[in-house]
Amino acid sequence: MAVRMAKMAGADIVVRALEDEAIPFTFGIPGTHNIELYDALARSSVRPILVTDEQSASFMADGLWRASGLLGCVNVVPGAGLTHALSGIAEAYLDGVPMLVLGCGIRTDTGHAYQLHDVDQLAIARPVTKGVFRPLHGSQLYDAVRGACTLALAAPPGPVMVEVPANLYLLPNAAAAEVEVEAPSLDAHLPAPAIPDAPPPLPVPEPEIVRRAAEILLGARRPLLYFGLGAAGAARDLVRLAERLEAPVFTTLSGKGVFPESHPLAAWPGCGDAAPPFARAIADSCDATLAVGCRFAEVGTGSYGFDPPAPLIHVDVDPRVPGRNIAPELSVVSDAAAFVSALLESLDAEGLERLPDPELRTSLQSGVEQAAREMSSPTGEGGVNPGLLLTALQKRLPAASYASDSGNGTFLAAEGLRLDEQRRFLAPIDYSCMGYSVPAAIGAAFGRPERPSVALVGDGAFLMTGLEMLTAATRSLPVLFVVLRDRELAQIAQFQATAFNRRTGSQVPDYELSAICAGVGIECLELRSYKQMAGVLDAACAVLAEPRPVAIDVAIDYSRKTWFTRGVVKTNFRRLPWSARLRFVARALGRRLSSGD
Repeated sequence: MAVRMAKMAGADIVVRALEDEAIPFTFGIPGTHNIELYDALARSSVRPILVTDEQSASFMADGLWRASGLLGCVNVVPGAGLTHALSGIAEAYLDGVPMLVLGCGIRTDTGHAYQLHDVDQLAIARPVTKGVFRPLHGSQLYDAVRGACTLALAAPPGPVMVEVPANLYLLPNAAAAEVEVEAPSLDAHLPAPAIPDAPPPLPVPEPEIVRRAAEILLGARRPLLYFGLGAAGAARDLVRLAERLEAPVFTTLSGKGVFPESHPLAAWPGCGDAAPPFARAIADSCDATLAVGCRFAEVGTGSYGFDPPAPLIHVDVDPRVPGRNIAPELSVVSDAAAFVSALLESLDAEGLERLPDPELRTSLQSGVEQAAREMSSPTGEGGVNPGLLLTALQKRLPAASYASDSGNGTFLAAEGLRLDEQRRFLAPIDYSCMGYSVPAAIGAAFGRPERPSVALVGDGAFLMTGLEMLTAATRSLPVLFVVLRDRELAQIAQFQATAFNRRTGSQVPDYELSAICAGVGIECLELRSYKQMAGVLDAACAVLAEPRPVAIDVAIDYSRKTWFTRGVVKTNFRRLPWSARLRFVARALGRRLSSGD
């Protein structure tokens, strides 16, 4: 039964809606337009987290959800507050991360033109959100915020923005309204699309579709399973499915951890040319593919370098996804958990059992071990080997969340970490925005304060959001900032060296990381060689246990390219017309000869 409340100021209505949605934090910077909201937050269970930049606010909200499943709220002032936050909002939109963007708008009650921050924020946010809404009266505020949260979490998840005009915050009488705090309903004055009262039911597969999928998989000699982040809801059944089919399991980069990577059927986070030779060989031995919760997007496929073995069964909750990039034999619009559960029932009804395949399991185990050895072998270039560093980190911090940054950091972490559960690998994939890892790791620590989080950040990406370490320091969060120093934008520099035999505009100026850390109150340790690794990591772990954040300045050895980087170069070259290939090779050879290589 709905509870009738006394008249409330607009800021109190919004805060009540946040409380009723169990939102734990807002991330942002207060301004003149939303000071009443921040005053209401001071009396609330919702904690306002002050950040150094709104871009970091949206990355923190992203990391909060990925690590803990808690809905993050970005609280921004008009104009620059929103545009600063857009990178993280767009990342969430393309990666399928739910987020409430609580925007603030200019006053709508004056009739004045050319107000401060007067831009069309709804038009700015619309392309990178699931919906944008502007309540026009205090009576609409509660339903707008609650409905936006419902829409953000509904499949497929993503960010939703509510722009609250400043007068609804600043002038309590203008916002005063009788508010019912249960069963939010849609007010007709809100702009389309309509805010839902409740999430729509998740689609479930037709029995005939499930039966056909089972028929294809049982008819294959060796099916391949390919899981993305959209399969996370089916995680409990994915192991049963793999064992029932005795099928190798690949994941997308975003889906890393949805299937336990210590399992003997776990193959690789990636497929095609962007995977190691053993993984490509195993994929080539398969004669059917079941893809669940993935989009065959550019990054996940190594620049479209993966052709799944046919026939393909493509399952996704979003009807726009199956068949968008690769035509399937069977297209299934369904919730992942519902489909996998129904598929297991259908397979069980057939009564056929696949015996364990010792040859497959041996190939997988030996391939993974060989890949690890290759990653960890010395190059003679000096510095710290990434494979050894990641192995040592995971040994000391087995329950940590790992946030990587755009470029080499993401691909190194995906290839070097072996994770047995989801919500522990946070990476900017489809928007691939630099500066993600530091604030995302902080957001993860807010969501899961009982376990440490690790930011794997390149020295270039660190310059974008590194000062956000101050937020971790002021809150005593157990965050380890691993700054990978090679004084260049590593992945771009590697592409340039391969293609042109030279680097242009990709060198990062040197800076004193220890001085930056001292300025924000964080201890900084230096790691220059493998011999120092054990002592430095043990010292860092001791700081995390207090708890306090700590940084490690790592002289990283990037001389060995990731399989992803090698694969993307190969794939993109193969896609060029023959005339362009010949011109490309001739130009690169000419530069190598002229340089004496």
